[in-house]
Order: sequence, then C-alpha cells, then structure tokens
Amino acid sequence: MRAVSGKLAKIGVLAPLALAAMGLGGCTTVRDHRGFFVDTALVDSVLPGVDNKMSVERTLGRPTLASQFGDQDWYYIATDTKQLAFRRPQPTAQTILRVRFDAKGNVLGVDRAGMEKVARFNPDKDLTPTLGRKRTFLEDLFGNIGTVGAAGMGGAGGAGGGRPGPNGS
Repeated sequence: MRAVSGKLAKIGVLAPLALAAMGLGGCTTVRDHRGFFVDTALVDSVLPGVDNKMSVERTLGRPTLASQFGDQDWYYIATDTKQLAFRRPQPTAQTILRVRFDAKGNVLGVDRAGMEKVARFNPDKDLTPTLGRKRTFLEDLFGNIGTVGAAGMGGAGGAGGGRPGPNGS
C-alpha cells in the first residue's frame, strides 16, 4: 500500500511540471523559409555573356517573378522568417537575386540584395490619415439625416422638387 501511495505522490509532483512544460512548448519560435532556396554554387555558375534564359532556367529553375515592363529581368526571392506564438512572422534574412538579360536573351549580369530591401513600417494606432475634418462615430452614423431629399438635390417631386429642370422640362 505504501508503494502505491509513494508513486501517487511522485505523480502528484510531476503532473504540474509536465503540464507547465507542455504549456511552454506552445511559446516556441517557429522558423520558416519561403521562396527560392539559394545554392551559392549554382548561382555563381550563371555567367554573363555565356548563359541565356534557357540555361539559367535549367540551372536555377523558374524565377519567382519576371519583369513585365522595361528590361528583361528575372527575380529569385528567398525569405527566412521567425514567428513567436500568436504574433506576425518577422523576416530574419532575405535574398533577392536579379538576373538581367539583353534583348536576345543572354545574361548581362547577376545582382544580389538582402535585408536592406525589406520595408518596415508601423501603422499609427491602426488609423489611416486622411484629409478633411475628423468626425465622431455618431456624426458618421447620423451624418446624412436631413441631406437626402433636400431642395435641389433630386428629392420628392421629380428633378428639383417640382421646379423645371435646367433644360426647361
């Protein structure tokens, strides 16, 4: 009987610890990779004046996006993010690889960019600044009362409240 009660006492001590460990497990950081997987050996093998669009596609794969206007550029984008529980993902590393082509489809150059191209901004208290005056919730709700059907605004009685319109009809 004592052996059973001793085991129950140990379980009674370990159960809260196990629950706490499972609860803290939900607070771990989630790391994710999005987009192109950068292989430096393959990227370095793309040479200006030697490669063309077909050989670049065979080497690096299809681009993440291609320019629609102007110069013929292909973009390969890779982003690493981390996310704490219940928060938005934050970028930790980014690589933008741009392959420039001439009019014949031959490689002109390969450019790289990193985290300096990530735009960071903080909205101001979830408000969008607008021009004009600030209105309260009640002014927004009841602001149109009395303006609908006012004289000259196309209210009851036809165009202009029974008066002839601009063309005399």
